[in-house]
Amino acid sequence: MLDRTAEDIAEVVKSGVELCLVIGGGNIFRGVSLAGRGMERAQADYMGMLATVMNALAMQGALEKIGIYTRVQSAIPMEAVCEPYIRRRALRHLEKGRVVIFAAGVGAPFFTTDTGAALRAAEMGCDALFKGTSVDGVYTADPKKDPSAQRYETLDYQTVLAKDLRVMDASATSLMRDSGIPIVVFSIRERGNFMKVLNGQGVYTTIA
Repeated sequence: MLDRTAEDIAEVVKSGVELCLVIGGGNIFRGVSLAGRGMERAQADYMGMLATVMNALAMQGALEKIGIYTRVQSAIPMEAVCEPYIRRRALRHLEKGRVVIFAAGVGAPFFTTDTGAALRAAEMGCDALFKGTSVDGVYTADPKKDPSAQRYETLDYQTVLAKDLRVMDASATSLMRDSGIPIVVFSIRERGNFMKVLNGQGVYTTIA
């Protein structure tokens, strides 16, 4: 999965798109799940942030193996393994054609990867925020549980918030609305789908 995702990212970068990545850590550790079992929430969230750094370094390795230059920037300083998050430095990396991988969320507990992605998209002046998931868009219900669920082609931010569609956290959706940055939800599991969606092809949901 790591190598396949890296190949999809490389295809997009080679087309000339400036790309930032925000990496989660749920495959290793979810702070909120351990907090639910009794661990103090802030401590659990910091552990989750460290999991995102591990995943970011793994993605960096996969991308550089196929010739894509990258920089990992962490919201929690750890200079021995990656750069600290510095907005102007990240912009400079983009100008030089590097993929910037943001790790450790926003560097504080009680915020999710969604919020971190929205914040970085706003800070970096991104044209759009692409959320790669295991489903090919936003549905009226969970398509894995409800076969009659219908996929939305387009949505507006207010509908997402009012219907609590859980595309992203409410704070992340609100920030994208206030910043005027569209959210595109697509399946990252289909090989080559990222490039298709960027070209307006394939299956996805746009929130704007």
